[in-house]
Amino acid sequence: LNAAPGRAPRQRVRFLPAPAGGDGVATGLVATRVPMLADHPLVRGPRFRRLKIGAGHRLDVKASGVFVLGVGHGNKLLTDLYNCHLTKVYTVSGLFGKATDDFSDMGKLIEKTTFDHITREKLERILAVIQGTNHKALLMHSNIDMKTQEAYELAVKGLIRPMGKSPPIITAIRCLQFALPEFQLEIHCLHETQQYLRKIVHEIGLELKSSAVCTQVRRIRDGVFTLDDALLRTHWNLQSIQNAIRECQLKVQIELEKTLG
Repeated sequence: LNAAPGRAPRQRVRFLPAPAGGDGVATGLVATRVPMLADHPLVRGPRFRRLKIGAGHRLDVKASGVFVLGVGHGNKLLTDLYNCHLTKVYTVSGLFGKATDDFSDMGKLIEKTTFDHITREKLERILAVIQGTNHKALLMHSNIDMKTQEAYELAVKGLIRPMGKSPPIITAIRCLQFALPEFQLEIHCLHETQQYLRKIVHEIGLELKSSAVCTQVRRIRDGVFTLDDALLRTHWNLQSIQNAIRECQLKVQIELEKTLG
């Protein structure tokens, strides 16, 4: 905002000596319009000193991907979106064969294990168990009688989810890539942290009679926002941010009306 062209400085009238005549003597005073020094950037300083910016669902320093910010009045919309308890989607990469103290590949090495016995079928079997267990938790924390018409209508709209605090819940998980010792998962979840997702990778390794560390956590969707909506650092300028806000307004409004009425 401060780098954008500013308005022209205000003018004020001053009476200045008239240009000297041929004899070198000034003939009097002349009314002249001059810029007000109070409007000069070096006097005034930056025009915008305060801009309220709020952070949505946070990302820790080891994660990347979609990170939603609210600007100005958008901070209230951030709160409304938070109250919608929308699903977030991550791609999580892992590496079989070792375990660390913080479940990431950058942590302190605790042990090394074999992994040749692991197959994609065994991995997908574990993922199915995780999804089934979390589906039961989703229904329990949603506080909805599944035999009612209300539950049917919510299920059709895809709105069955906890509308209050709950433990982290994985609503869907699948294997995207498998090439020993590396693998990549797609995880749909609620109320998670990135460290929780790293721990899931660690537990998958244990269930497969091995060990695993997380090499990457990347959020590819946060509610209505996807990677297509994200701005790279090179696009952090006023015009790109204005366009991003304008393009997202409608789908945010639709989601709020659908979920919160």
